[in-house]
This record gives sequence, structure tokens and C-alpha cells, in this order.
Amino acid sequence: MSDPALIWSYLTQGPLLWLTATLIAYLAGDWLFRASGRNSVVNPVLIAVIILGLVLWFSGTDYQTYFEGAQFVHFMLGPATVSLALPLYDNLPRVRKAVWPMLAGLAAGSLTAVVSALLIARWFGLDQQVLASLAPKSTTAPVAIGIAEAIGGQPSLTATLVLLTGISGAVMATPLLNLLRIHDGRARGFATGVAAHGIGTARAFQVNPTNGAFAGIGMGMNAVLTALIAPALLHLIAR
Repeated sequence: MSDPALIWSYLTQGPLLWLTATLIAYLAGDWLFRASGRNSVVNPVLIAVIILGLVLWFSGTDYQTYFEGAQFVHFMLGPATVSLALPLYDNLPRVRKAVWPMLAGLAAGSLTAVVSALLIARWFGLDQQVLASLAPKSTTAPVAIGIAEAIGGQPSLTATLVLLTGISGAVMATPLLNLLRIHDGRARGFATGVAAHGIGTARAFQVNPTNGAFAGIGMGMNAVLTALIAPALLHLIAR
């Protein structure tokens, strides 16, 4: 009889194992999300991260091995981000009518995300590299990693911070917006996209198409603005 440990060792080297595990973990998270009545606290991405983390921990698999197998999902982040230009095109008439409020919200959200993170990190005495990794945390992963590399940050740390920001934003957005009595789908979606990038946008699409469309617009606009202001704000605050 074959040794189970040897079989597992062989399987972990195959790229399809970790791609399949990633998809199964997300499907499990999505099932729990639907079973909970679409409760924002039961976020599919959060559930998937917990499941995969436990699997990697108990199996003794390092992240590099996992990433080599699941990197196709990482590759698809770029095309998925670009495809969010479609909601902008489909909603151009509505965007034109609300362009000034959207620009004001974008400026407030983007500046708050970058400045608050940098000031808090600076207050705790974190070094320059960590500050540079924190600055783009509220943008979508492909853009955030590119910004971090350009300003001297650590891409892997930035990717982790982006994930944490997106999950926390997706979990808190709906109850917070309800508490603030903001009911306009355009405002709710746009705010979620600016604050919680792709994961928040996915959550917004689960609410309704209008929320999702404006979340995608907010995410895209915030990525552009953050790329422009993050280097200057980092230089100003970290000097």
C-alpha cells in the first residue's frame, strides 16, 4: 500500500491541486453566505481565506508552493479589473448627472484612506517601507502592488493589506451605510468601491446591479487618484 504522506507530497507539487482548493474554498464561502441570508458578516472571501489558511497550516504547505498552483487566479485580477470599465460605459448618462458629488466623494475617500493610514503608521513609529506598503491599501490589488513597488513598498505586505481592507470594508459597508441612513444605490455603491476596492465591489454587485456598477466606477477612479497622490503624500508625511 502506498504511503499517504508520499501521495500527499506528490499532489502538493501539482498546480491543479491548489487552484482546485481555491475554487472549492470560495464555493464553500459562497454557500455559507447564501445560507446566512446574504449576511455581510459571512463574506465569501473571508471564509475562503480562513479555509485555505487552515488547509495550508495543517498540511505544512508554504505559501510559495500554494501560489505557484493558484497563480492563475492572481493573473485574472488584471482582466477582471479592466472589465469593470463596462459598468462605467453603461452608466455614463447617470455618471454625468452626478459627476461633481462623485468627484467630491472620491477626493474625500481617497485622501482619507491614504492620509489616515500613513499618520497612524507614523504615530506607531513604523519604518518607511511599511508606510509605502500602506499608502495604496485601498486600491485594487494589481494597482496597489504597482504603486507599492514604485514608491519603495513591499508588494507582498501591500497585497495582504489590500485583502484585509477589502474584506473589512465589504463586511462593514452595508451595516454602516444603513446606520448613516444612506439609501441611494449610487452613493452606497460608489462609497463601497472607493473604500473597499474589488472585494467591496463584488459585495455591492450582490446587493443590486446599480450598487455594483457605481462601486466599480468608484474603485477604478480611486485607483487612478491614489496612484497620483500616494507618492506625494508619502513624501510629505514620512519625511
